[in-house]
Amino acid sequence: LYRVNEQAAALYQRYLLESPKAEEARAYLERRGVPAAAIKDFRLGYAPDPGAAGWSFATSHLQGLRLPVTVIEKAGLAVKKEHGGYYDRFRDRLLFPIQDLTGQVVAFGGRILGDGQPKYMNSPESPVFNKGRLLFGLYRHREAIRRRRQAIVVEGNFDLLLLAVHGIDNVVAPLGTALTRDHIRLLRGYCDEVVLLFDGDSAGLKAAMRSVPFFLAEQVDARVALLPEGHDPDSLIRDKGAAEIEKLVAGSGPLAEFVFDTLARRYGLTLAGKNHIINELREIVQAGGDSAQRSLMVAHFSDKLGIAPAQFLAGVHEARPPERREEEAGPQRPFPESLSRKQRQLVDFMLLYPEFLEELLAAGGAEVVRETAGMEIISCLQELTATGPVTPDRLLSALPGESERRYTAELLINSGGSGGEEFEQEGRRLCDELLAWLHMARRRQDGADLMRQINEAQEDGDQDVLMRLLERKMAMGQT
Repeated sequence: LYRVNEQAAALYQRYLLESPKAEEARAYLERRGVPAAAIKDFRLGYAPDPGAAGWSFATSHLQGLRLPVTVIEKAGLAVKKEHGGYYDRFRDRLLFPIQDLTGQVVAFGGRILGDGQPKYMNSPESPVFNKGRLLFGLYRHREAIRRRRQAIVVEGNFDLLLLAVHGIDNVVAPLGTALTRDHIRLLRGYCDEVVLLFDGDSAGLKAAMRSVPFFLAEQVDARVALLPEGHDPDSLIRDKGAAEIEKLVAGSGPLAEFVFDTLARRYGLTLAGKNHIINELREIVQAGGDSAQRSLMVAHFSDKLGIAPAQFLAGVHEARPPERREEEAGPQRPFPESLSRKQRQLVDFMLLYPEFLEELLAAGGAEVVRETAGMEIISCLQELTATGPVTPDRLLSALPGESERRYTAELLINSGGSGGEEFEQEGRRLCDELLAWLHMARRRQDGADLMRQINEAQEDGDQDVLMRLLERKMAMGQT
């Protein structure tokens, strides 16, 4: 496979540089500002139009080098015809050889020069090419990235090429897919900071949001440099020069902040808007980093939203308007009657055993207690546990309402807890039971969330994401 791809790269470049029938491709590169030196450095090539060189130009040439057609097909360069024979996959396309981390050519990225579709095409995956584990330009730019301790991620091969032509050489590009955790792990070996340079459209925002957990998990500082409206890296560098790109990168902001600010502009900071923001951010928090990082993110986003951390975990809720006329409605149920049986069981346990609070919240306890008074108690307990032991006096003084204080006092008296070893063992047993129940509840919620993501991927037409989500769904069904 390596030999097939290497021979193909040499063939395509020779055709681009020497063939009279590649004049249009050479003129296109000249118009885009790509000099001859860059063409040679990046080993750019051209796959000719079938009208000029036939439908099996590359396949026939490689077979003439005694390379098996089955290997040429496996490399993604030849496509088998339904009734026998083969034709070239790449036709009338400017080609970028894709190198692995050892510098070997493993695939190609092609941009069509005519009006055909798709505009951009990569080789299919093969035993030597996995686009979720390779980044275009990383082999060539790895030393510049290591030297600067920073990588700039752009959306396409041409963006990368033109930045490199203008001296910005710490650039990589994904290969037709969103950034994966493997991509971030690769970059972590060369740098501490990654700057995403994109135009801020809805597709860019979605891609940025999906990548946040990967950056958190790999502990890589991620930042966003937003291009001015109507510009891509090519047009901006032509209009204002490389210094403008470098200025954007230098002024980049944290990725998580960018995501939050974008969501705030989209939904607003009304109660309904905050719930939308929380729902989007909660997925990021749950997927990212270790428990300490998640706690920091919850605290940070909660502060920006002006809510308690427990409300962020469970969502903020507006009282439903009464379905009956006010004079017909009965009095609002007091605490704890407003809690369901399971909510009450959780709140009771947290009041009696605050030492297990964080363990239960980490397992999704706050997502179960969605009633306002219950959430206020959880917030109160979090504040108390953060500043010292939760004694009965401190607890009763800090609770928000008379009904909550009266209920808690009766609960503490009736529990008969002495704080001894037997009491602690009983707490551990009850906590384990609640954790098991919360685990099942979380699995049900995860299943519902996964189905929503699958539907979104289907709507977006993102087959790579869809396949990964379907694999996750199958794996969930087996555990």
